[in-house]
Amino acid sequence: MLDMAAAATTAATKGNGGGGGGRAGAGEASGTRRKKGPGPLATAYLVIYNVVMTAGWLVIAVGLVRAYLAKGSYHSLYFSIEKPLKFFQTGALLEILHCAIGIVPSSVVLTSFQVMSRVFLTWAVTHSVKEVQSEDSVLLFVISWTITEIIRYSFYTFSLLNHLPYLIKWARYTLFIVLYPMGVSGELLTIYAALPFVRQAGLYSISLPNRYNFSFDYYAFLILIMISYIPLFPQLYFHMIYQRRKVLSRTEEHKKFE
Repeated sequence: MLDMAAAATTAATKGNGGGGGGRAGAGEASGTRRKKGPGPLATAYLVIYNVVMTAGWLVIAVGLVRAYLAKGSYHSLYFSIEKPLKFFQTGALLEILHCAIGIVPSSVVLTSFQVMSRVFLTWAVTHSVKEVQSEDSVLLFVISWTITEIIRYSFYTFSLLNHLPYLIKWARYTLFIVLYPMGVSGELLTIYAALPFVRQAGLYSISLPNRYNFSFDYYAFLILIMISYIPLFPQLYFHMIYQRRKVLSRTEEHKKFE
């Protein structure tokens, strides 16, 4: 959901030694200062974490391809990868812990927001509203997330090992041009498809009167989330374009001096 948008802001303000906690990733700071990287044990753990997460999202990618080849159709492919998607997307919650204990120098607040937004869409929308699971819009964000995460965790892994191939760096700063709008479209369409079922069932809503004198309308909450995309998407998308130009041009200049 909004984690991709927040990642752009993080990229502009944070340096990262390549750990798995910061969604912005290694080498994405706008300044020249670098924070000290994690120690040997933390680095080893982060390498293992990122390798596992890369493998997990590769499993999801393979699952999608196998299901498509078996069915001969792209409809309802979500069911073929539902369990690993839930597991590995929820596994990203560890990234909040990485920031909290300081082995990754990224903001706990920003990382929490970024991770929880996707976990929210996975569990509080797609899992909770069974009727949307067969929507093609789910496949849109699942494919977008899968490609993005394979690249992202690979980026972290190679950065931690101080051996980042240019192809992975290029992919991280280029493929978002298509993947970001694709993912956002899938997320918005999925939330929109869930709205009538949420309203009909009163899902997660709390009505008055009650002992706590508190009410909550989950239907209205989802609409507010959708509206929040309007100011965020253009601003942050173009910021990511700016970051791409800066990072890749810096890489090209470095190659000239080698």
